[in-house]
Amino acid sequence: RIGEDFVSDLDQLRRLRDFVDDESFIRDVATVKQENKVKFAAYLEKVSGLRVNPASLFDVQVKRIHEYKRQLLNCLHIITLYNRLKKDPGKPFVPRTIMIGGKAAPGYHMAKMIIRLVTAIGDVVNQDPAVGDRLRVLFLENYRVSLAEKVIPAADLSEQISTAGTEASGTGNMKFMLNGALTIGTMDGANVEMAEEAGEENLFIFGMRVPDVEELDRKGYRAQDYYDRLPELRQAVDQLSSGFFSPRQPDLFRDIVNMLMNHDRFKVFADYEAYVKCQEKVSALYKVGTPPQKRPP
Repeated sequence: RIGEDFVSDLDQLRRLRDFVDDESFIRDVATVKQENKVKFAAYLEKVSGLRVNPASLFDVQVKRIHEYKRQLLNCLHIITLYNRLKKDPGKPFVPRTIMIGGKAAPGYHMAKMIIRLVTAIGDVVNQDPAVGDRLRVLFLENYRVSLAEKVIPAADLSEQISTAGTEASGTGNMKFMLNGALTIGTMDGANVEMAEEAGEENLFIFGMRVPDVEELDRKGYRAQDYYDRLPELRQAVDQLSSGFFSPRQPDLFRDIVNMLMNHDRFKVFADYEAYVKCQEKVSALYKVGTPPQKRPP
């Protein structure tokens, strides 16, 4: 509809505003997205043997594995979703396929433990018949350009959730947005510029801003306060401590819990409540079978 000049001149994308209420255009965009999801679901089944629901919300976080990227915040949300499903299986639930991918530096112990945690959560969730295909969790191994070319066009939701003030810039978030994924994120790095260009109301922004982080540093961040106050967070952390996700090695994730509770520089617990509530907005706005690319006002 707008030609191909936008590839080298992104300002051309502003012309898409002319089609924001064009049902035919919206339907065409949604069809392309769904075709990409079906292709990627077939690829996942081929390489992993796991069947995912291509009508589910494809929730993707792909980047290097690092504490400041806060894959652990994503993991706590996954556990919370799982616990809610188990507690009330009959309650309406927007199906999700959550994918986390990336590589860890060879000597970075915590990053490697995060990968083990994602796979352990997936082992429990994906094998639970009470959950079925309503919630799937995958670690995308050996994340690389050729895999990015498959997963980014298929994503509905892009996770950009680093602690405000820690991300230098980043361009992965832009690749997702250019391929029709909505962004959930903090006001950090290039998310700030994207919010300025696209309008903050068109991103799912949550959590602390830089001044909030600085104020929390001044007051002193105490993870225990959030653990005591938030029952769902406490349940998730207790499951990690008890070996719920690692029954053969009950102490496997002890280092993760110890870090989160005692010396978490990136304040995962401080943004947990806002993140979970923002994810509820995502689910409310995503309806299976309707175009997710046009966010309702």
